[in-house]
Amino acid sequence: MTLITQFGGGKTHTLTTLYHLATQGNAAAGYDGVADLVREAGVGSIPKARVAVFVGNAWDPQPGRETPWIDIARQLAGDKGVEALGPAARTTPPGTESIARVFQAADAPVLLLFDEVLNFLNRHRGSAEFFLAFIQNLTVATTGTTRGAAVISLPRSQVEMTEWDQQWQDRISKVVRRVAKDLIANDETEISEVIRRRLFEDLGSERVRRNVATAFADWCFERRAQLPPEWTAVDTAATETKAREFLRSRFEACYPFHPATLSVFQRKWQALPQYQQTRGTLAMLAQWISIAAQEGYRKARTEPLITLGSAPLDEPGFRGVVLGQLGESRLVAAIDTDIAGEQAHSKALDADTKGPLRDIHRRVGTAILFESSGGQTDKVAHLPELRFALGEPEVDTTSIDNAASALEDRSYFIRKAGSDGFRIGYQPTMKKVVSDRRASLDEATEVKPSLRRIVDDEFRRGASIPVISFARDGAEIPDTPRLTLLVADPELEWSGGGSLRVQVAEWTRQRGTSPRLYPGALVWCLKKPGRDLRDKVELMLAWKRVAREVAEGTLGGEFDRSDRADLQSKVKDSEVAAKDGVWGDYRFAVVADGQETDGLKAIDLGAGHSSSGETLCGRVIAALTSEALLNESVGAGYVERNWPPALKESGAWPLTSLRQSFLNGSLTRLVHPDATLRDKVVEFVNRGDFGLASGRKPDDSYERVWFKEPVGTEEVAFEADVFLLRKNVAQALRAGGPPEPLPTLPPAPDAGTASAPEPGKDVSTTTLRLVGTVPAELWNRLGTKILPKLRSGSDLKVGVDFSVTVSSANAAILAAELRQVLKELGLDDAVRVE
Repeated sequence: MTLITQFGGGKTHTLTTLYHLATQGNAAAGYDGVADLVREAGVGSIPKARVAVFVGNAWDPQPGRETPWIDIARQLAGDKGVEALGPAARTTPPGTESIARVFQAADAPVLLLFDEVLNFLNRHRGSAEFFLAFIQNLTVATTGTTRGAAVISLPRSQVEMTEWDQQWQDRISKVVRRVAKDLIANDETEISEVIRRRLFEDLGSERVRRNVATAFADWCFERRAQLPPEWTAVDTAATETKAREFLRSRFEACYPFHPATLSVFQRKWQALPQYQQTRGTLAMLAQWISIAAQEGYRKARTEPLITLGSAPLDEPGFRGVVLGQLGESRLVAAIDTDIAGEQAHSKALDADTKGPLRDIHRRVGTAILFESSGGQTDKVAHLPELRFALGEPEVDTTSIDNAASALEDRSYFIRKAGSDGFRIGYQPTMKKVVSDRRASLDEATEVKPSLRRIVDDEFRRGASIPVISFARDGAEIPDTPRLTLLVADPELEWSGGGSLRVQVAEWTRQRGTSPRLYPGALVWCLKKPGRDLRDKVELMLAWKRVAREVAEGTLGGEFDRSDRADLQSKVKDSEVAAKDGVWGDYRFAVVADGQETDGLKAIDLGAGHSSSGETLCGRVIAALTSEALLNESVGAGYVERNWPPALKESGAWPLTSLRQSFLNGSLTRLVHPDATLRDKVVEFVNRGDFGLASGRKPDDSYERVWFKEPVGTEEVAFEADVFLLRKNVAQALRAGGPPEPLPTLPPAPDAGTASAPEPGKDVSTTTLRLVGTVPAELWNRLGTKILPKLRSGSDLKVGVDFSVTVSSANAAILAAELRQVLKELGLDDAVRVE
């Protein structure tokens, strides 16, 4: 007899029933339903028989049962049965006569039950031909006796068969059906009752069952406006208490399953041609429960009910059962990519989820698969259905909605359907094509040039100071007093140290081989480590390429109309995201700072995003300003407080030195130092905070002094002979007080009466030398008090020997500044810096 069933159509239960009837005989009459079976069969008693069982998915060779026929012979007649097969049976299938001798050795009616034959053949492919020969001989031997029967179960559905399975299914069927009678067995009953009786021996505590049902019913009732009406609709005349009780009864009836878990197969899968409503569901749920039990020990998250979201799609066996029932094996790629693969999009989104929301994106994706893959015409998982299927007392509907939107935005096979629906299919969305195009981008000719272009464009947009992008050498960076923004190449990533910091420090101090005069005017902007910006630029390029291909007609026929309609908005969004990536990645500004060990100070700009009202250049300037490293302007009080001690006595500060102090890091930086200082000096002089003088005379007076009067900006020249005067000095000079007079010499005799020196008499002279150490703060007073006295003599010589100790990092900068001052004074040939 050949037992033909669908997968899960009741074949195993039929074989089990036959086993108990044959082994128990009349004792089996007390089992439920057996009396009805005996009466309907018209037999007076139940004969006992010797039974041999072969279960292909469980059978493996062992000592004493090296082959299936040896195992069957031992079950029927013990060692006598094995002896009846003969010694060749260990390697060769027995013939019909050997099998007949086994039947005789059993000394009783025999019943042979074969289940999961294809499974055995698949696992032991090397024995397939031998087993086929054994089955053929067995069927012949069985037809030759009146005291034996064989029942071989074969699946009817080919949904879950491979090509190899189908080939062997056909071969076995041809052999068996020559002498067999087909019996189609089905055990289709109401699904919920079958599940209760066949999957669970005990549903656990009745109190827990009622508490869980009550909690879920209350949650659904409070959110009934957001859930499917078929689950929450009750008679309008019913009271709130009755409505809650109705919901509770529905949850209690399905416990430990969520009602949506069981109903989805009736609501949406029932029309599928390959789906077996009862046994197909049992096949899935049996594995589901087994895996869920293991997960309960392995993971911290447990669920009071088995929801659609908990389906273990990451298990290949379970996934195979699901896709077999759906009849759509092409969904494997969609499941792996978006829901349950090692690199699935849901897994990436769930990386930071925890507590009740743990794995929420995977659960939403799983529910979308079950709700949108049935046989109905409208294959859509609507948000109300997802909320009902996944909602629980600690998870609100908003979290489910957000997870669905986030997953759809990232997925390659899940797409929006209408205003509140989602569906999954084997056809990729446009995002998948974009991903493929992104993978084919050329790094050297497409990615890097576009990356540099978008960075350069974003920094230059609305820039208020000069921008120099991607300098390859320090010599390319000009040594200018104007504040300059230097944008580092995207390939260079600032981590706070390493070779990049050394390079930036060197280029800040040196221009080529020459020390810089204005290192404080340079502001570096560098990228943080990571691929965020590069990823966004690659995505933008991919979207643009897809848009171009669609416009040219080479792409787009396989996409939904909604995908094509959203294309331009996706391109625009990717461009905005790339600009935001520049703002987010270029978050470090680095400036010269003499107080740091290596002369550099780094500032973290923080996270940012592009906007029409702000520029990247303005963002850097604002950050420097907030750190007191940059000012738009400067006040008189600031200049007074930072007046060099060496110049306080004279009260005169050369404008060249004043400007240099704002550019070398001694004083705060100015965005536009020359223009700002000119305007502020004019303002200071007009207001009487300071004076301005030019043309210094040997007697320390000046050719021109301005104080409390308007002065033209053209008079404010950054030259060594133009000075900013302290208020008291300017007041004294404007008051007309005469400078200290030079020593007077005796009048020379009249030329007509002068007498020649007497012969033999020489004028006696003495040379005076002033030697010692002078405090720096007294240097100016030394010059104004001592030099006029020394001018009364002849052959005056003044030499200097200054020494100062500075850090090695700043030595070159200071030496360059000193040489510049000497050059401005015309002493660069007379005084050298060693």
